[in-house]
Order: sequence, then structure tokens, then C-alpha cells
Amino acid sequence: MKRLFLPLLIVLACQGPEVAPPDPVYPIPSERQLAWHELEYYGFIHFNMNTFSDMEWGMGDEDPADFYPSALDARQWAKVARDAGMKGLIITAKHHDGFCLWPSAYTEHSVKNSPWREGEGDLIRELREACDEYGLKMGIYYSPWDRNHADYGKPEYITYMRNQLTELLTNYGEIFEVWFDGANGGTGYYGGANEDRKVDKKSYYEWENTIALVRELQPNAVIFGDAGPDVRWVGNEHGFAYETTWSNLLRDSVYAGMPEYADQYAKGQEDGSHWVPAEADVSIRPGWYYHEYEDHKVKTLPQLLDIYYKSIGQNASLLINFPVDRRGLIHEKDVEQILKLKEKIDEDFAEDLSSTAKVRASNERGNGYEANNVLDGRKESYWATEDGMIQSHLAFTFDDPTWVNRFVVQEYIALGQRIKKFSLEAKTENGWELIAEGTTIGTKRILRFDDIEVRQIRLNILDAKAEPLLSSIGIFYAPKLVTEPILRREKSGILTLEVPESGIEIFYTVDGSTPDTQSPVYESPLMVDQPVTLKTIAVDRGTGRKSEVMTYALDIPKAQWKVLSSDIGAEKAIDEDPQTFWKSDSNELVIDFGEEHKISGFTYWPPQNRYMTGIISQFVFQGSNDGENWRDLAEGEFSNIHNNPIEQQVRFSEATVRYVKLRAKQTTDDQNAAFGEVGVITFEQ
Repeated sequence: MKRLFLPLLIVLACQGPEVAPPDPVYPIPSERQLAWHELEYYGFIHFNMNTFSDMEWGMGDEDPADFYPSALDARQWAKVARDAGMKGLIITAKHHDGFCLWPSAYTEHSVKNSPWREGEGDLIRELREACDEYGLKMGIYYSPWDRNHADYGKPEYITYMRNQLTELLTNYGEIFEVWFDGANGGTGYYGGANEDRKVDKKSYYEWENTIALVRELQPNAVIFGDAGPDVRWVGNEHGFAYETTWSNLLRDSVYAGMPEYADQYAKGQEDGSHWVPAEADVSIRPGWYYHEYEDHKVKTLPQLLDIYYKSIGQNASLLINFPVDRRGLIHEKDVEQILKLKEKIDEDFAEDLSSTAKVRASNERGNGYEANNVLDGRKESYWATEDGMIQSHLAFTFDDPTWVNRFVVQEYIALGQRIKKFSLEAKTENGWELIAEGTTIGTKRILRFDDIEVRQIRLNILDAKAEPLLSSIGIFYAPKLVTEPILRREKSGILTLEVPESGIEIFYTVDGSTPDTQSPVYESPLMVDQPVTLKTIAVDRGTGRKSEVMTYALDIPKAQWKVLSSDIGAEKAIDEDPQTFWKSDSNELVIDFGEEHKISGFTYWPPQNRYMTGIISQFVFQGSNDGENWRDLAEGEFSNIHNNPIEQQVRFSEATVRYVKLRAKQTTDDQNAAFGEVGVITFEQ
């Protein structure tokens, strides 16, 4: 007996006395919110009547017969989402036009009156089955606004809305999020159907009773809206949270669609009354719905990676939208980019270097709250300091000097968000150096910084609402993102080359040869005042990784060019920026080169904004030596330019001219001609 009893006493003595957990700092998340926080990253599906009407917000008078995807496959959506690392999909069950993707018993404006699946289709059912097959959760987007329903603006519409919500939340299994759009009509601003029916956004929808219905039918679902009640809009459509992002919100001061929301409430408030964390939503293209003319505008890997770090890395979840195309598929270009993002995220966080370090805290609460808890991989354990001990730190010591450039830290949010200010220091051969500092942490904060070789790394908690609680810390070395250099040229001829990360070298040639590490190194902006073929490549010397070679045909600079127009805005047509544009009342653009040039062609960029108008479809291009007598150099059409609005190139026989005129014979929408950027192709090139 003594042999058994003595070891037990030793174990009990080593464990020490039981320590009380820290008091919560209110507000704190509910169980459904905690489960939602674990998801972190999921997808949006915008697919509806707008896909076929080529609009973002439909008017409500569309014919259900127009809804006819040729190859719809919800399993493809689910597979793409799963392969991208997403945990769920939210679908636009009903958008502002009122068209329903399920055969609702309460309206004729639905798939049941479309030719798709011979009127027997139910897209919500198909997505449910696909999500189950690929292990995803499913969410429902439902627009409270309805431009189709005859009773919108009346009390009867609220009954209709709740009847439809009952269908969606009863017949399709477990729903993880119910997404209510903040865009609401009845203001007289948007135009279209039902706009004569004014509604009070604060009271019309009777949100208290609608929320109670959702709670009854889907008790585990979080509800998204400007005011929550569970999850809030991040306040922009870029997918970015903020350097300071609180999960706390003064919820009772917010209502859906309030004009001042983005400026005053989107970041949350330190003294917020309710736990309403931010969800960062962004589309992988400029538009939320599919438009063929945006096929060349899918976000690049550097853009998507920046979104990841500024959303999930700044205390928000990330909701990336796929505008499903008219076939009923996520477009190949979208798939390619989202899978590149997954590959890069996996690469950045492949090896947690903290597992090779020894951790020490400046203060520990006691038994059960030690510093080692931040490394044990258990979400329910955490490091805590003694009551009232705010300023404190965690130090990680490596056996050997170690290269790092990422630091990931998470608070134990079940007891509230606490930290208000922190810094990160690294001990190198030169002593301690400040490498990052910030304010809030919350669910997750990811710090990116330049490569640094450290012996120790120290997280300092400088200010907090109460003693800090940290559940997880990770330290990583992410390989450099090596992508093709991006060129930007000024009207003067000065050009810059850019890559998304520091430490990447750019090599270039102007003689037509392929650049390598023996070629000239780009170090500062270059003056290119003659036609050249510039070739560039990005190289990470540390790993040997190389980008693809990019080739740019650069023609004569536009420093001396002038647009002959009294409208000062006309210069936007030759400012070397296709994102700006000018609309001409006369449907023509006249340029004075300042001197004669031999030219053998011209280029035209249509406007690149979302609501493009005035795109030239048929043209005449003329030249002159005196600005009065003109001769035709080229005439024709830009085929399919509306659906593929990229730079158009037209070549013709050599001509020596000082003036050129591009005139629109016709535009795609019969509006005045718009010029994003116009250039020439010289004979020498």
C-alpha cells in the first residue's frame, strides 16, 4: 500500500493547488458563435437570375424562362470549395429580384417555372446533397428586399418572407449561417419595381420576430447582418478587416443599411455591448455575379493572399464569392486562382517552428494556465496571468539561430476579447529589435514581417482590458511569393517594376534576349523614351525560385501628346492608366503627338469600371499632318469586345502623321464613346 500511496502524493504535490479560472470580460461569444469562429474560411455562391440577365441587381420583372444553366453541377462547386480549404458554402437563395432557387410554394417567380430540370429542379436541395458529400456546411443568403413581390412594402410581405424562411430553414437540413443583405429598397433611390413603396428599414422587417423564427428553426445557425445579431459585415467589399478590429459591437445602435455603418461601427468597439464578430466578404472578380467581360479580371494570387492576411489575420472570418457562370459552373479561371491561394497558404504555414522552441512567461496564473498551453494544440487550454497582471510577455527561445517571418497568435475568446496593445521583438546577434506592433488580437492575428534570423522572439502584452489569455501561438518561415513583375508606366516614359514581396530581385533586358540572373538588376525607375521590347523575370536568390518571363512591348512615350478637346478630363485617355477613362460627346478622340511619327497601328483599351458604357464596337482610325486634312488608316470592328474588354490592337500600313483620330461608328450600348487608353504602334517596333 505504501508503495502505491507515496507516488500518488508526489504527483499531487507536483500538480499544486487548484487555481480559479479568470473572470470573463463581457461580452463573450455564444456556443453557436464559438462554433462559427472555428470555420474561419468559407465560400459564397452568387448564382441567380442576375447571372442570365447580366446584372448585379435585377429589377424583379425577369422571365423565369430565362433561368436555364446548361451544365449546372453543385458537386463541382462543393469540390472546388473543399479543395480550396473552405469549410462551407452560402448560396443566394433569393436576391433582390425575388427569384427563388427552390420551388417555393409562395411565389411563381422561381425555378419551378423555368425550363431548368423541366421545372422540377431544386437548387438548394442539390447544393445540400453536394455539401454533405464533400463534408461542407451550408448557409443561406436571403434578401429581405424584393422587387418582384406585389406586397413588398406592406405588412403582408413580412408574412411572405417568414413563410419562405420557414421553407428554407425546415426542408434542407442543418444551416450554419443565415445571411441577410443590408441592401434594402423602398427608398426611392434605386429605381425599378416597388420603389414607390417607402419602408422604414428600422421597423418594417420586424427583425425581433424574424430572428426568433430563425432561432426556433435553426438554433445552431448564426445570423449575419449589419447589426448581427451574431455576425456583422466588415464594412467594405475588399475582404479586409482592420488593424484594430473588435468583436464587440454597440449592437443596439445599428440597423441594416444605415449610412454611417462603415465609418462608425464596422471596426467594432472596445466598449461594445454584444459579441458580434466581423465577416469579411469579397468576390474573386469585380462583380458578385458572373459577367463574361470580367473573365480577365479574376483576382491575382498576390491580391488573394493579401485578402487572406488582412481578414483571417486581423480577427475576421473570410467569405470569398464565386460568381457561378451561365453553364452553372465555377469558371476555370476562378478555380485556378483559388487553388493557387490554397497552395500558397499551405506553404506559408507548413512548419510551425514554435514546436522547436522553449517558451517562458513573465507571469503565470498557476496550475493549468502555464505558458506551454499555447503550444499544446488544444483550443480549450490557454496561458493566463495572475489577476490584475496586464503587462506581461511570452518568450520563445530556439536552440539555434532560426529564420522567421510570420507570427500567429490567438486569444482565448470564450472569456472575451481583452488585448488592446502588443509588440513583437526578436533577439538577434545585435540584441533585441522591434519587428512588429499592433492593437487588437482576438480570434487570430497573423503578423507578416521581413525575414529575420532570431535566437529568441518575444510577444509583449502592453495593455489589455483584463489579464491576457492566449490559447495558441505559431511561428513560421513562409517562402517568398515569386510572381511575374508588374509594370507601371507614366506618361513621361518613366516605368516602375513591382513584385508583392521585398527581397525578390527583378532582372530585365531590352534587347529581346531572355533575362536571367546575369542580366541587369532593376533597382529604381527607368526612363524608356524609345520603342523597346522589355522582358523581365523575378528571382528569389535564396531558393532559386523564378517567375515566368514577362514581355512588354513599350512604344513611344506620351509626354508630348495632347488631346485636342476643351474638356480637361480628356487627358485620361492617354494617361497610361486603363483604369481611368473619358467619354466624348462627339464620339471621337483627336491626339496631337507634337511632332510627326511613323506609325503602323493603334491600341484601344475600353473602360474598365464595372458598369462599362460607351465601348467602341465599330471604328474609323484616321491620320493627319496638319490637323485639318484627314485620311483613313484603318476601319473595322472590335469583335466580342463587350464580353472580353481587353486591349485591342489594330495594324495597318506604315503612315507618317502628327495627328490621329479614333472615331466610334458604333458603341455596344449606343452611348457616347468612352476611351480607357489609346496608344500607337510605331513602324520601328
